[in-house]
Amino acid sequence: MDSKYLRTVPTIPWNRVVPLLRWQLGRLGNWGKLGIGLTVAAGIFYILAVLPQETELQQLKDRAVTLQAQAASNKTSGDGLDAEAGRKMSGDQALQVFYEFFPRIDSSPFWIRELTQLAGRHGVELSSSEYRLINESDARLARYEMILPVKGKYAQVRAFIASALEVVPAMAISSVAIKRENIAADKLEARLEISLYLNR
Repeated sequence: MDSKYLRTVPTIPWNRVVPLLRWQLGRLGNWGKLGIGLTVAAGIFYILAVLPQETELQQLKDRAVTLQAQAASNKTSGDGLDAEAGRKMSGDQALQVFYEFFPRIDSSPFWIRELTQLAGRHGVELSSSEYRLINESDARLARYEMILPVKGKYAQVRAFIASALEVVPAMAISSVAIKRENIAADKLEARLEISLYLNR
């Protein structure tokens, strides 16, 4: 860099600026200092938390637009085929496809094991569960009723319920009762009444 340019760059007289800044801060008082602190904190929060989320949100919007375009393209190219396939399938066939969605009745131990493993992954404690198979003669589906007492933090219990509904799609939660011993308690107790529908 040219030495002439370096000589022309103005230097900041820090020995004057620093006392001036201190004097201005002293004039602000406690409320003014608090206001400046909150403004700085808000700026840092915006940079560290809000901006990354806005970027992620924009990416998700772009992905949604792409998926919608793909869906519209697939629908346009396959309309005749889908409609034809829909006409060929009779009511009995459609009903059969519906029932085949549900797991077989002898698979209940597998699903119970899945729920137990999910509870362990989310740090939720399971205790003294109750199970009952309801097999009505005029129904094609059997209902496996489960009462699961669980214990954990609210976020853990909520994550466990969400994962259970995703992993076991033939399951429905008919009742949730939540209890906390006191306000200061870290964990809560929940009683989940679950119905697992099985194909006979």
